[in-house]
Amino acid sequence: MKKLTLSSFTALLIMGCKTDTKKEHLLLNYPITKKVDQVDTYFGTAVNDPYRWLEDDRSAETENWVKEQNEVTFDYLDKIPFRDSFKKRLEKLWNYEKVGAPFQEGDYTYFHKNDGLQNQYVVYRKKGDEEAEVFLDPNSFSKDGTTSLAGLSFSKDGSMLAYSISEGGSDWRKVIVTNAVTKEVVEDTIVDVKFGSISWNGNKGFFYSSYDKPDGSELSAKTDQHKLYYHELGTPQKNDVLVFGGTPAEKHRYVSGQVTEDDNYLIISASVSTSGNKLFIKDLNKANSPLIPIVNHTDSDSYVIDNLGSKLFIVTNLGAPNKKMVTVDAAKPSPEHWVDFIPETEYVLNASKGGGYFFTSYMVDAISKVYQYDYQGKLIREVALPGVGTASGFGGKKEEKEFYFSFTNYNTPASSYKYNVDSGEYSQYWKPEIDFNPEEYESTQVFYTSKDGTKIPMIITHKKGLALNGKNPTILYGYGGFNISLTPSFSIVNAVWMEQGGVYAVPNLRGGGEYGKKWHDAGTKTQKQNVFDDFIAAAEFLIDKQYTSSEFLAISGRSNGGLLVGATMTQRPDLMQVALPGVGVLDMLRYHTFTAGAGWAYDYGTAEDSEEMFKYLQGYSPVHNVKEGVHYPATMVTTGDHDDRVVPAHSFKFAAALQEKQTGTNPTLIRIETNAGHGAGTPVSKTIEQAADTFGFTLFNMGYEDLPNKEVLKD
Repeated sequence: MKKLTLSSFTALLIMGCKTDTKKEHLLLNYPITKKVDQVDTYFGTAVNDPYRWLEDDRSAETENWVKEQNEVTFDYLDKIPFRDSFKKRLEKLWNYEKVGAPFQEGDYTYFHKNDGLQNQYVVYRKKGDEEAEVFLDPNSFSKDGTTSLAGLSFSKDGSMLAYSISEGGSDWRKVIVTNAVTKEVVEDTIVDVKFGSISWNGNKGFFYSSYDKPDGSELSAKTDQHKLYYHELGTPQKNDVLVFGGTPAEKHRYVSGQVTEDDNYLIISASVSTSGNKLFIKDLNKANSPLIPIVNHTDSDSYVIDNLGSKLFIVTNLGAPNKKMVTVDAAKPSPEHWVDFIPETEYVLNASKGGGYFFTSYMVDAISKVYQYDYQGKLIREVALPGVGTASGFGGKKEEKEFYFSFTNYNTPASSYKYNVDSGEYSQYWKPEIDFNPEEYESTQVFYTSKDGTKIPMIITHKKGLALNGKNPTILYGYGGFNISLTPSFSIVNAVWMEQGGVYAVPNLRGGGEYGKKWHDAGTKTQKQNVFDDFIAAAEFLIDKQYTSSEFLAISGRSNGGLLVGATMTQRPDLMQVALPGVGVLDMLRYHTFTAGAGWAYDYGTAEDSEEMFKYLQGYSPVHNVKEGVHYPATMVTTGDHDDRVVPAHSFKFAAALQEKQTGTNPTLIRIETNAGHGAGTPVSKTIEQAADTFGFTLFNMGYEDLPNKEVLKD
């Protein structure tokens, strides 16, 4: 293990000026990470994996390594002089009341609310004009706030509730069934629920999905046969009926069941990867009715959005890369009988329903446009949105003539609006009272050219009047995968960054869903390098246009975005000053051997597919491309020790490789959040601490000895 030349980590903190003078770094002694003689052979090629032992998340040795790494990391972070100031500003800005849109279940109106700094949102309810009362407080689930509410599912008449909880951020859930009126728990907790949703069949019971308990670690062992069960109220879980997924022919990695709003049909979706699904329908009014295939292959993505009697409305990208809506009779639901209802357009369709209407939301260069249709396919109106940004919601039950939508962009906190489906009029229902003035900031959408000539959109947000002098601290954030679209949304964390004069830039990379299936596919498998090239070109654009320079640029991403950061920093370590790979997929030769990772093969391919695929993955896999003698940027890898989606071994091995091979004095740290998972349900207190550490590390390694804008810290 290489160590930086200092006898002890307790070296003096030596700092320079914040801009032109390069800051000398804290000198570090990293924990010694042992190496083992582990060699795997792929198509005749031997590949060393010296840190394989870090994959054992249950071993005392791994636990001790985590402890030692955190000691080094937090000792370093503790010496950043403005870290606590950053944290206090985050707490102050975060401390405002947040209220979710209300929804009706039975005789009660429910809503989520956070008073400001509560770790988890509290569920309230009210009956008529009565005073609202606390219905469910997830802050009481655990002392440290790490047990979160993962979902609410009410029965048809709202009298029963099945709510799921996540412990320590895990994807494994427990389901607690209560009488929604009395709030009393009515039966034993349902355990081992994972992925999919809870869907009630009237008031009698509900469908849920799970995997068999894996051999080995529950947090990292492979899970690849998902099963759909039906639980009847009042019966033990051991008697639950296996509905789908129990045979070799029904083996899929992701299975979910959804009951139509009229309780007439069960719709089952089954897929082997995160893209492409089979679709089945079962008539719930007929005993032992067969499961009828709607789509019997996984070459497209399709789902039933609603039905009128036996008429099904299906959203699909089968033969329509940007998606369309079709209709078909449930008795003969296969594609040859489909009739176009809302045709495909040049923009990507997302659809919702409520109040007896459909709402189609289109992304026009990642900006929302919303249209309302009736059930005969007639366009009723374009919804005039409050501004340029992202609108979401537009959904409710058929009988509800009013529901809510939210609107936000990068410099505007989300507000909610009450919408009348018949008139199309809406009024603001709730606006946050936050110590942040959006009028002082601006977002600009630009289009830049990637390596192969493809035009890529990017939104750049910052304070008005920004000087284009190449010295602005900048975070370039990206994702680029799994058909996921990055659309404008407000973040308190990013607001604090921009208050300090920071630039926040988000490109819509290939691999995402902003321009449909073709855009997604252009960033998958042997075209994955397009995503990294798009990201590199975004950085070069920001530097060329003098928004920033390499000395003031940080790249950031989480999960698949963590892979993006890892690949970019190993391919172009000269391009940025700071790299922030979060919960990243970083070992591309073994990702598919953990939990449900094999389901990501549509995007990545696997090292077992072919020699060509193996060599391609090996060519960019961050863990396998850390080189001796390279000056890598200041890096803080982040992960959670309970992440059972992208297991922390990815981050452990990458950090170990960087610490071994890094040349120069740039720090290579790993911050491992304990009792935390992939991100969902993270307590507010931990989120604030993580953000303060990340931004403190970033500015400190850009040469700042104090915050650029201390004025906002004054009361």
